[in-house]
Amino acid sequence: MSNKSAIIPKSILFPFLLLSTCFAMWGLSNNMTDPLVKAFTGIFTELSIKQTAFIQNAFYGAYFCLAIPGAILSRKYGYKAGILFGLGMYIVGGLLFYPASIMKEYIPFLVAFWVLAGGLSILETSANPYIIAMGPEETATQRLNIAQSFNPIGSLIGLFVCKFAILRKLEAVTVTEGMDAATLDAIQTEQLSIVMTPYLTAALVLIVLWVLIAINKKMPSAEEHDSKTHFSITIKQLLTTPNYVFAVIAQFFYVGAQITVWTYTLHYITGQLGIEDSQAMNYHMGAIISFAISRWIFTALMIRFKPSTLLLFASIGGIILCSSVIFVGGIVGVYSLVAVSACMSLMFPTIFGLGSRGLGEATKLGASGLIMAILGGALITTFQGGLIDSFLGGAESEGIALGVATAKSYLVPVICFVVIALYAFYCKKNKIEDRMA
Repeated sequence: MSNKSAIIPKSILFPFLLLSTCFAMWGLSNNMTDPLVKAFTGIFTELSIKQTAFIQNAFYGAYFCLAIPGAILSRKYGYKAGILFGLGMYIVGGLLFYPASIMKEYIPFLVAFWVLAGGLSILETSANPYIIAMGPEETATQRLNIAQSFNPIGSLIGLFVCKFAILRKLEAVTVTEGMDAATLDAIQTEQLSIVMTPYLTAALVLIVLWVLIAINKKMPSAEEHDSKTHFSITIKQLLTTPNYVFAVIAQFFYVGAQITVWTYTLHYITGQLGIEDSQAMNYHMGAIISFAISRWIFTALMIRFKPSTLLLFASIGGIILCSSVIFVGGIVGVYSLVAVSACMSLMFPTIFGLGSRGLGEATKLGASGLIMAILGGALITTFQGGLIDSFLGGAESEGIALGVATAKSYLVPVICFVVIALYAFYCKKNKIEDRMA
């Protein structure tokens, strides 16, 4: 392609790579966190499955709370300022894991997750529309899909870290009956130190990335013509744009589907196959690998097929595969669960790109709504956790009972994929791709 219509013009290549690294880093954090929902039941043994899902409430609830402030910040001071502020909060959140591990209480960890995820909210609110705006309009969705392709790379790294630096070490530090209080306290201290170390390390790495972005003078300018907020006028414009409103709804259910599928993967696999968490992580990593590869494949397919067509195809695939998870089970259900990630791979950036079509100067604030929709990851995940507790009905949350209860709960992502399919059909019917970004 010519530089005018290139997906990534040479002039923005290095800034694009810096921003894509941000995508990788929030993928690392997201997927390092998901398996901890189950791990925390072994550290804070008094917690139910629903209560451990409060991690996701704190994490994705922060996205909801700080998306609009992030949009206002970006609109007033520019995308770069929003990205630096978001990275700064991410760093602070990672550092807070140190005092949380010393306090040995569940709530300080929730606070650390909230601060960290609040930074991610501002970071994503700035980075996603910046990627769209920093190059040609006609290749905006493809460019965002490429940037988002770095996200599963970070996700895979996060899962490796979780398996080898967290779960495997936690399995070596177990609690047995008859231990005295001092021994139990020492074990919990070691367990929380294991959880804390990767987040603290990530925070130190992010300091380097923050400095590289801060001193880079070639970050392209993609400012709106009017830097004033005009908040109420813009909100009214967004709420009266049907495509945008439907996109926010679809994004809410997509993120809910993604987080429920990944949060309860270990519950499902260990229950279905009777294996340890660290062994089940092999399947989880397979899911993320399929997620990463499929995103590149879908991005390439967008040269020939419209994004809405691929979105519809992928959502129908998600419905079929989750049905297999529910009704077939066993190793077939496990592989079906792994394959669901391939269907999910294009959904977030595609919904984001389609929902941003035709917004003009409302794009920054519109991006905050699409990021706030990540609240679905908190609410829907907690709802599914409550279903699992209900299906267990007081039975032990291990073994076959857990596998059966978790399988039934995957009706939740089925409903989510139905909503996404309806949005894809709406986009096809109304030719959303033909609108200018």
